[in-house]
Amino acid sequence: MNKTVLITGASRGIGKQIAIIFAQNGFNIVATCHNNIDTLSSLKNELSKYNVNIFLFQGDLSKQSTISDLIKFLKNNNISVDVLINNAGISVVGLIQDLSIDDWNYIWNTNVTAPIFLSKELVPHFLHNHSGKIINISSVWGNVGASCEVAYSATKGAINSFTKALAKELAPSNIQVNAISCGIIDTDMNSHLSSDDINEIVTDIPAGRIGTPKDIALTALSLVNGSDYLTGQIITVDGGWI
Repeated sequence: MNKTVLITGASRGIGKQIAIIFAQNGFNIVATCHNNIDTLSSLKNELSKYNVNIFLFQGDLSKQSTISDLIKFLKNNNISVDVLINNAGISVVGLIQDLSIDDWNYIWNTNVTAPIFLSKELVPHFLHNHSGKIINISSVWGNVGASCEVAYSATKGAINSFTKALAKELAPSNIQVNAISCGIIDTDMNSHLSSDDINEIVTDIPAGRIGTPKDIALTALSLVNGSDYLTGQIITVDGGWI
């Protein structure tokens, strides 16, 4: 029987590539998005050739009501999740003195509250099965911080601590929790960077290039297929940059 992975923010970028890689490896997919349901539907059609089940869910996971709706969706469709990948996230670029309380609340609820409470809802299911994996998509800015991305850095630092703490809590029940700390990845989130900006950054990356969504997707797959003894780790995928 195929295992099932739930991927948040799967309509584009890292989340989309994770869905593709996992479908290619025989996983059923539950893919969520905030707004891009047409893009997500196109992804479903693309993945149909792999003979796996694809389920789509649309909603704003920064709202608790949406998380409840997602859990109901899983129950109503008799979906048993084996792997949760908390990928959905947003960034706010700018000086801290220009950060509004609304922007702060939205980025915090999207990047931190949603992964924590979605994990909370699925943990009883994992405990019942005495197995399960949670992978949080984080950032190197959660490790070291970034100027002009203070709010984003704070949320990813919180996710890193959440990962380590929950891993210790769930390890006795054979549930692994890890995070992937992404370097500069070629996604829409970094589309504000000019080609000159990218070239300047690349000069500091030993691997000689920025990362791709596939780099992150393959790392996520390796965490799922690898040793159950690996837990509580923040795995940095940045080409040796930081």
